[in-house]
Amino acid sequence: MRRLAGDMLAVPVWRNADGVLTCALYTPGSPRPVRYLKWAAPGASGRFDEGPPFDGEAQRLRWAAQFTPVPLVVDVSIGTSGGDWLMSEAIHAESAVSPAWRSRPSKAVRAIGEGLSAFHESLPVQDCPFSWSVEYRRTRAQAMYDGGYDYPPSAFKQDRHGLTPAEALRRLHDAPPIDQLVVCHGDPCCPNTLLDAEGDWCAHVDLDRMGVADRWADIAVAAWSCEWNYGPEWGAHLLDAYGVAPDEERIYYYRLLWDME
Repeated sequence: MRRLAGDMLAVPVWRNADGVLTCALYTPGSPRPVRYLKWAAPGASGRFDEGPPFDGEAQRLRWAAQFTPVPLVVDVSIGTSGGDWLMSEAIHAESAVSPAWRSRPSKAVRAIGEGLSAFHESLPVQDCPFSWSVEYRRTRAQAMYDGGYDYPPSAFKQDRHGLTPAEALRRLHDAPPIDQLVVCHGDPCCPNTLLDAEGDWCAHVDLDRMGVADRWADIAVAAWSCEWNYGPEWGAHLLDAYGVAPDEERIYYYRLLWDME
């Protein structure tokens, strides 16, 4: 990563559950990063064994950038001996879960909800080449289970009422009817909404799962993430900011599907 950074300073900022490392890149004397660099070890395929981890993300970012603020791809490299990497332009904003916004949850949650609604309204479903459908996700979940993935108790945030993973998978075959198809973010958790200095949403990041799906696939998890990050009462505020009433059937289903992935 230092080699890829060249004359820029590479500062590690995040390592995800799949071992992907993200660095912020600074030019000499710059108080703010100018680019971000994601790197995965050689041969890494991501959690779902779907090929190089950044190929799909780069494609999604380039497509979405036509319609909504997202990081602009500078370069991407797949399948090299030094690993796979994705470099993007920095957006001068803060994550909705930065200390400044954790202390102001009413402002942050409002921005997250409004930002998610704007994302869904801005991206054209009929032109989107990516899917995040229930059928696609159930197939991935089943493949993980069939492959012997050991679901630890800590992997589940949803109240499964004592369901085993096998029973949960069977329940996922009873999906609620689609409410409204949109281009979903795919990982609508609070850290992936960026806020400007006034606390308004200004961009979204980490679009590697983006695709067409029922809007509740995003809404249910975004509200859930507000509860994790700000407190139990803030999920309802997210729904209000987005502009929907609670739909308990869809919320339960899409949270269970999220946990089984």
